[in-house]
Amino acid sequence: MLLPTLLTDLLFAGKERDAEIAVEEKNPAMAELTEGYAAAILKKAGLGGTLRAFADRAEALAGADCVLYAGDPQAASRFFMDRSALEGEPEEDGAKEAPRGDSPLEPLVHAENLGLTDQARVNGGLEGLLHTLRAGQAVTELCDAMEEACPGALVINLGQPVARTTEIFLRRGFRCFGLGRTPLKGANGLDTLTKRLNTRTEDTKWEIAGLPGFSFLIRLEDAESGKDWLPRLKKAAREGELGRLTKRWLEWWDALAVGDVTDHAEFLPAEPDYIPEDKPEFGETVERRKERILYMNTVREQGADATEGAMAQLLLLSKAPPVRPLRLALAVLRGEDTELPAVVHRNGREMPQLSPEAVVETTLRLGKGQPEARGVRVPPALAEVMAEIDGVNRLAARAAMGDREALREYVETDPALGGLDRLYCMDVTEQLIRMHRDMLPLYAE
Repeated sequence: MLLPTLLTDLLFAGKERDAEIAVEEKNPAMAELTEGYAAAILKKAGLGGTLRAFADRAEALAGADCVLYAGDPQAASRFFMDRSALEGEPEEDGAKEAPRGDSPLEPLVHAENLGLTDQARVNGGLEGLLHTLRAGQAVTELCDAMEEACPGALVINLGQPVARTTEIFLRRGFRCFGLGRTPLKGANGLDTLTKRLNTRTEDTKWEIAGLPGFSFLIRLEDAESGKDWLPRLKKAAREGELGRLTKRWLEWWDALAVGDVTDHAEFLPAEPDYIPEDKPEFGETVERRKERILYMNTVREQGADATEGAMAQLLLLSKAPPVRPLRLALAVLRGEDTELPAVVHRNGREMPQLSPEAVVETTLRLGKGQPEARGVRVPPALAEVMAEIDGVNRLAARAAMGDREALREYVETDPALGGLDRLYCMDVTEQLIRMHRDMLPLYAE
């Protein structure tokens, strides 16, 4: 899914010559297609270089300067297993108990009444924790392989939940930056908000800061006149034009949520007007994958210069997610002086109201490829909430690395579990872990 954008960034935007690219691909047919597609793009760029697909991870990683990770193991199927379990069995006349023996979550008799259905979230709450444990196992295995094959490699992480998987890479000693679902796009994304003002994002100066999936618009000004656009957007939010959740959070924290606000809600206690998505997206759908393979094959067979091949490449790029991981990687590796929006990274002194160990999402300023803190501040009440969420994000990462005490502390402190019986939630968590023990060897016993 990312390959067309990656090659475009590397060859046409980055003008990188004689790049050696390795892809881990265990399916022989897909490996052949990937190499053939890349050969056509490399030929068009005229910059030299190679792309090889390897079934063996150690071969793919050997000597790498940068590793791009975008995995999310069995995310959709496992999520729906958990959601089904969290829904529990329906009661009849308030007296029927869930069947015993076959159900993976036997005690969940009152799941609906306890609000556990609401905990079927992608990044927060109980399911966010289970998602982290499964994703963390995959990241841990990759880190083990990288320590042998490329211990000094830079990591660009797109693996969800991105705040938590980034923390795992950092705790394992790798230099890592992440890119999540961007706050620049979407229903409440920066692009949509600027359109409401009849202006363009590129004609404004702005500041977005927070945590991955929990970012807020702190500043928005006209680049030429200096006019402050925030009062107008806040007025629209107070009048309910940006949704109930945005209105409520503005009243609480005097800040505008930016990006997909359903992501923000996942990290907070259940709210009556927030319903988690029934069918959240986990990467590429089967239909899109078939479409991508068709277009890549057209480029491979026709060439990137031919009319059909060029059109297929344009269609591939139009379907690519709005992130630029290789632009970020090249800026760091080349030691550039630049700023890149919505990058996930270790806080340091970037947001002084949060712990230096926090994993934040802000515009990343690089000086000679090294992060430079800018001292971004948010309203104090919002900073307190961010500190709580960051704390549980890092606890989840530790739990995914096998720290059982961190697992218990997560359940005891996660704001998303507000109003629920924490002991009961711990019982549920342990049973969910047993249900996925085939993917969680650290918790197999």
